[in-house]
Amino acid sequence: MDEKTAIFQLKKQNIGGLETLVRLHYVHAVRTAYLITRDRPLAEDVVQAAFLKSYERIDQFDPSRPFIPWFLKIVVNDAIKAATRQSGWREVPFDDEVSPEISALEDTNSSTEDWFENIELRQEIWQALEKLSPLQRAVFVLRFYLDLSEVETADRLNCAVGTVKAHLYAARKRLRALLGDLRML
Repeated sequence: MDEKTAIFQLKKQNIGGLETLVRLHYVHAVRTAYLITRDRPLAEDVVQAAFLKSYERIDQFDPSRPFIPWFLKIVVNDAIKAATRQSGWREVPFDDEVSPEISALEDTNSSTEDWFENIELRQEIWQALEKLSPLQRAVFVLRFYLDLSEVETADRLNCAVGTVKAHLYAARKRLRALLGDLRML
């Protein structure tokens, strides 16, 4: 079943269409939520709840438009709320199972020394992202991970473009200070 058929089924109150949407969008949604929450089980919970919300609110969805932007808006907003509710900061695991999007960037032909330097670099970046507020992380993820424009980011977060720019500025400034010599932002 394709996405349009699944959405049509959901609009007819047939929950069977949800399985197709989960199959198509689960991994992308969990990665997005994880980058905001920094907690994999919490990210998975956020995404599962978002799929249920999408079923409950499917009448608000315009089927002539793509599903994923509408759905990710739910995921991002719920991930921000969940990350904000979390008490304290947690140590972030740095294994490849938790962050497959980063492990895909590794160069398999590099030396062992380069490999360890890449691991250290990844750890520094993850630790720096961990120190951003959930809203700053969300803006950063939408803009640079999902490659949305500032206008699209503002739309997803239901805020003004100026607010997005302010959060991006603050996030980049904080990351520059935390990452020091890397100067990659």
